[in-house]
Amino acid sequence: MKKRKFWWASFALTAALILTACNDTEPETKNEPASAGATAEALTIENEGVTLEYTEVPKRAITINQHVTEIMLALGLEDSMVGTSYLDDEIYEPLQEAYAEIPVLAEHYPSKEQIIANEADFIYGGWAGAFNPKNVMSREELKELGINSYLQSSSIKVGTTVEDIYIDIRNISAIFRVEERGEALIEEMNNEIKAITEKLPANEKPIDVLVFDSGDTEVFTATQNFMNTLVTMAGGKNVFGDIEKNWATVSKEDAVERAPEAIVVIDYGSTTAEEKIAFLKADPALSQTPAVQNEHFVVLPLSAASEGVRVAEALAILVEGLYPDSF
Repeated sequence: MKKRKFWWASFALTAALILTACNDTEPETKNEPASAGATAEALTIENEGVTLEYTEVPKRAITINQHVTEIMLALGLEDSMVGTSYLDDEIYEPLQEAYAEIPVLAEHYPSKEQIIANEADFIYGGWAGAFNPKNVMSREELKELGINSYLQSSSIKVGTTVEDIYIDIRNISAIFRVEERGEALIEEMNNEIKAITEKLPANEKPIDVLVFDSGDTEVFTATQNFMNTLVTMAGGKNVFGDIEKNWATVSKEDAVERAPEAIVVIDYGSTTAEEKIAFLKADPALSQTPAVQNEHFVVLPLSAASEGVRVAEALAILVEGLYPDSF
């Protein structure tokens, strides 16, 4: 199995500029780190209300959702994968070569028949919808078929932190018995994050930020999900960060009243970021916000903002976008 050094290729230019120029359901139970002393014969993990025992290292894993696919590849586990599915956009550049080796089973969710036909022994889901019986199968049904599973806890938790992502990485590393790779990845992520955050402007008042996902009659926005954490780490203040859920639909009037100074546009799906910005400029209400009037937009790919290995990339985009004059 190949072990690759994890590095930020697509982030390099942004990082150089910075360093030189200056599903909203709460989990039923908290995710607990895998026991460091667990053996290959018996590893038990409590993961979002499901207790599963891993008696063997998975050899035929399938990932559902891009950010967990990238975690597997960053850990060098492509040889243990028989399929992937559900990309938000292009796979992260340093991982594209490894990704190309793995069959893409479906544009969105793989079918039950595909999972069985590929003799999967492990399903790694990024969002709760991966284990919705209407999409794939429930975790209970998978367990009855002898297929273990793991749900990215940091992706459904309210108020997710970077440490929550590290717990998921450590659990996946333990399941596949590559704990040293997991710790090396976490260390490198920490170093990248530190290099960015310590360059933030000192004594600056946090910029009020609206995260715009979508919406025409109302605004679908991030509240206390990981994007809220990223905005805070980047020196901003999410204007809807007081709502205790992951996502919320708010009125345009409320968005205007909170007077965001910058708008982070989430880039994914069939509606482009440019089309979203054009809508914001043309909308009679939202066009009155300071952010639109000053054309202060920051485009953030959903794949970078998800709870995966691209935290530093997302922070670099946000920091440079929120404080362009400082860098």
